[in-house]
Amino acid sequence: MKVFVTGITGLVGRALALRLAREGHEVVGWVRDVAAARMVLSDEVTLLGTNEGDTALGRALSEADAVVNLAGAPVARRWSRGYRRALVSSRVGLTTRLVDTMRSLDRRPAVLLSASAVGYYGDRGDERLDEDASAGEGFLARLCVDWENAAREAEALGVRVATLRIGIVLDSEGGAVATMRPAFGLGLGAVLGSGRQYCPFIHLADLVELLVRGLSDSRYTGPINAVAPQPIDNRTFTRELAAALSRPAWFRAPAFVLRLAMGKAAQIMLASQRVVPRRLLELGFPFAYPRVGPALRDVADAGRRTVQMRSATEEAPSVAYLDARRPRYVLEQHTTIEAPLSDVAEFFARAENLGAITPPTLAFEIRTPTPIAMERGRLIDYRIRLGGVPMRWQTRIEHWAPGERFIDVQLRGPYRAWYHEHLFEADGDRTLMVDRVYYAPPLGPLGRIAHWMFVGRTLRRVFGYRRIAIDRRFGVIEPSTSGSATT
Repeated sequence: MKVFVTGITGLVGRALALRLAREGHEVVGWVRDVAAARMVLSDEVTLLGTNEGDTALGRALSEADAVVNLAGAPVARRWSRGYRRALVSSRVGLTTRLVDTMRSLDRRPAVLLSASAVGYYGDRGDERLDEDASAGEGFLARLCVDWENAAREAEALGVRVATLRIGIVLDSEGGAVATMRPAFGLGLGAVLGSGRQYCPFIHLADLVELLVRGLSDSRYTGPINAVAPQPIDNRTFTRELAAALSRPAWFRAPAFVLRLAMGKAAQIMLASQRVVPRRLLELGFPFAYPRVGPALRDVADAGRRTVQMRSATEEAPSVAYLDARRPRYVLEQHTTIEAPLSDVAEFFARAENLGAITPPTLAFEIRTPTPIAMERGRLIDYRIRLGGVPMRWQTRIEHWAPGERFIDVQLRGPYRAWYHEHLFEADGDRTLMVDRVYYAPPLGPLGRIAHWMFVGRTLRRVFGYRRIAIDRRFGVIEPSTSGSATT
């Protein structure tokens, strides 16, 4: 299937692109900045710029079998008059443009999955809200109504349309949890307003699976509440997030403070929507995270438990690079991938795919012109943002044996030593992969303090995210049910 995706560089779009590639679908992303999008997506995604005009858009839509419409400017900021126009344009205007372009085509996509939001229902207290509930009042509700109506215009063209009323999306690298985590990590988590307002949620993994199923299952049509089955209020959410991070949450942010800070946009945090996924339950959708506690514990961990760290004092190999730059630590991660070695090796042999498995907060950017021919001695320049500080990173390919082993070393960057071994081994139709990094922070004793305070956690986060992204692209076996690669 050829799938045309808007909003593909966002939290949901990036995850969906990897998941669609696992299913063998061809993905086309419609983006404002092709160069920037290329840095966060694998080279398996074809990109079309929004500035290429209606002719190019029409050609892409006529070749597509399905459209997933995820585009929309962020709502969690003050709504000036101009920004309200931007919110409408990025949702209603863009959706209208897609449908109008479809109207002009002889061949059209068979299905349109279009994002909406639980804001459709307005502020409804403890009223139980399924897909038959009426729309609410206020700017967000009107925005969602107009957004859905624009998408439903495609039904008259013979297109199957599903509008997904999405709740708070739970993930470690984007959305509400990523915004709240720093404060909660410091023990400054707070109940918002009264805390009695319902806040429907869905784990990113469940939302992505919903979208994948919706592409091929003709029963996915009309409005669908994209939320987990457990309705919770803000007090429960706050308590569970604090527990997942092993931190207290003793504070309360009064409603008037939130309104002073956010204006009318504070209703995002204060409105109550007790939304239930009646349609998904009728369809038998298999929620991986139906309850908030396990969902938040998974998000808090974010793959970190699979990353091992230890001293490198006695086990670093004797090679020229490490003899000159003595490592202090070893990071190791074993991953059993549900794909044959040939597929995995091909993906990792292309440096252009590194951005797709790197956390977006690192602002990863390849500076070396692409495509990059991988070989021993190849120099590759990157730019990253670490702790908010932009910096350059240059690596050299020290060893290159595709499908077996390759090594990259840092020549310029944030570490005194960085020697990264990538090892691959076939296990029938699966692949055993090992990442082993010998490294040392700079600044001697100060670097050891920085490692304890910041560097170690950052590396666990980076490699944890990498594992999750690999799981989306290929599928991963959890350590408890898999063996270890021999090295």
